[in-house]
Amino acid sequence: MSHAVALDDISKSIIEQLQTDGRKSYAAIATAVGLSEAAVRARIQKLIDGGVVQIVAVTDPMQVGFKRQALVGIKVSGDMRDVAAALSELPEVPYVVTTAGSFDILAEVVCEDDAHLLDVIATEIRTLPGILATETFVYLQLNKQHYNWGTR
Repeated sequence: MSHAVALDDISKSIIEQLQTDGRKSYAAIATAVGLSEAAVRARIQKLIDGGVVQIVAVTDPMQVGFKRQALVGIKVSGDMRDVAAALSELPEVPYVVTTAGSFDILAEVVCEDDAHLLDVIATEIRTLPGILATETFVYLQLNKQHYNWGTR
């Protein structure tokens, strides 16, 4: 369960240290931000518990067996939040965003191959209640993906 976390300059600095290297030790972060190792450990845990950060290994899907990625634009009838919640439950869908514009929802889909993508779209996505139409944008090449945008 996440709780609101106030981000002071030190917490922002800790986040930026982790964005640079998510495996950086508490001791190295403590030195960089001017706190004790225990204080950094406590702050990072608070950031994790509050849903501000996740510490995960980010992989290249192509190198771990997922040869097909796509972005699916979805038009919805009814409450978009219900459809977004259902899409969020699908294991092949790591990213769901409700939008304003031509599509109500954008969902990234990561699959093993084209047959898997077709199956996910045909049997998992397009059959959800409230979906009017989908448009699939198949990724030909991932040109940039980063997570170190810093803090404000």
